[in-house]
Amino acid sequence: MPKLPVIHTPPPYVDSPNPLDGASADIRNEYEEMQALFEMQAPMVQHFLEAQARQIADAIVKKQSQLHFMLPDKIVIRNDAHGKPVSAAIPTELREQLLGGVISRLTGEDIRKALRQRLIELEGSNIEAVSTCACLIRHAAAVYMVHSLLPTGRRVTYVAPEGEEIPAQPAEDDQSRESAITAATDAIAEEGQEDEKRGELVVPYVPAARRFYLPQWVAFDEQSHLLVNSINEAEAHIASMQQFLFILHTAVSLAAYLVADPEYQQKRYGMLGQLVNQGRAFARFETEEMIRIIKHRAAAQDLNRGLSLSLPYFDDQALELRTHDFEVIPAGRILFVPAFVVRAVREEYAKVAQDTRLSPSTRKYLLAELSIFEEAFEHLVKTPKTHQGSR
Repeated sequence: MPKLPVIHTPPPYVDSPNPLDGASADIRNEYEEMQALFEMQAPMVQHFLEAQARQIADAIVKKQSQLHFMLPDKIVIRNDAHGKPVSAAIPTELREQLLGGVISRLTGEDIRKALRQRLIELEGSNIEAVSTCACLIRHAAAVYMVHSLLPTGRRVTYVAPEGEEIPAQPAEDDQSRESAITAATDAIAEEGQEDEKRGELVVPYVPAARRFYLPQWVAFDEQSHLLVNSINEAEAHIASMQQFLFILHTAVSLAAYLVADPEYQQKRYGMLGQLVNQGRAFARFETEEMIRIIKHRAAAQDLNRGLSLSLPYFDDQALELRTHDFEVIPAGRILFVPAFVVRAVREEYAKVAQDTRLSPSTRKYLLAELSIFEEAFEHLVKTPKTHQGSR
C-alpha cells in the first residue's frame, strides 16, 4: 500500500459542532476586522484579489515550484475620522510578485514557505498600502481555500468514545436514515450533458455513508466492511480526505485567525471525524485481510520460510495510515504453527501498551487489532491434554 502524505492539523480539536468553539475573542475580532477591510474594497478590487487568491491556491494544491501573483494598483487602507474610505496607490514596481523557479524545483522547496516569507516581507513594508495589501492577499487566499476550493458537506454530529479526544463516531440520528433520493445532501445529482431531455441522475448513498460529512468519500461501514468496489478506491477516498484537511491547514497557516470562521470550523469538524473514523476502519479491514491471507498460505504450506508482519493502524495525530512491523517467525526453514503468531502478537501487545509515542486513542485501536490477530489464531493452537494418573 503506498504511503499517504503526512498531515498535521492545528490544535485544539473541536469536540462539538459549534462553529466558534476553540476561537478566542481576540482571534474572532481579528477575523472580523480583516473581513470588514476586504469588504471595504471596491467590487473591482475584490474580484482582483479573489483572482490572485485562486492562482495562489492552485499553485499550493498542485505543488507547483513557481508562483506568480499581482497586487492591485490601489486599495482602501482604512476609514478616516468621518467614516469615509481612504485609498492609497501601490507603487508599480511592487505590484508584480514572482516566487520560486528552477532552483526551487531542484531543491524541492515548498512554495508555501516562499509565499509566507514574501507576505511577511510585504507586510513589513514602510508603505502602508503595500503592507495592507499583503494582509488582504493573505486573507483572500485563505478564505478562498476554505469557502470555494472545498465542498460543503452535511451537517453532522460526532461523539467521542470514553477516553478519546477526537469525536469520530457519528451520533445516532434517525434523519440520517432517510432515503437518499429525498434529500439533496444525500445524493449526487448529475445533469445529462449530451441528452438534455434525460434530466438529472440521482445516485443515492447507502445509510452508513449518509451519517458522515461527505458521503462520497465513505468507503467502510460500522463493521469495517468495504462499501466501494476495491481497496484502491478506498485508498483514494482516504487520500481525498487528507487533502481536504491539508487545504484547511494551509489556509490557517496563511491566516491563523481563520479558525474563527464558522465555515472553517464546520468543515474541519466534519472532515476530521470522518477521516479518523474511516482511517481506523481501513486499518481494521486490512488487518482482517492479512489474517485471511495468512490462513490461506498456511493451509497451502507456503509459510515455512519465515513470517514478518506490517500491521496497519491509523495515527490520529499525524492523520495518516502507518504500519507496526514485527517478526513472527525468523527467516529460515521453520514449520509454521499458529502458536508462533499468538506468542509474537502477545509480545507486541506488551510493547505497544507502553509505547508513549502513540496517542492513547491510537494505541487503543492498535491494541485492538493485535487482539483480533490473537483471537484469530488462538483457537487454532492445540493445547496438549493432561491425563490424570499417567506416568
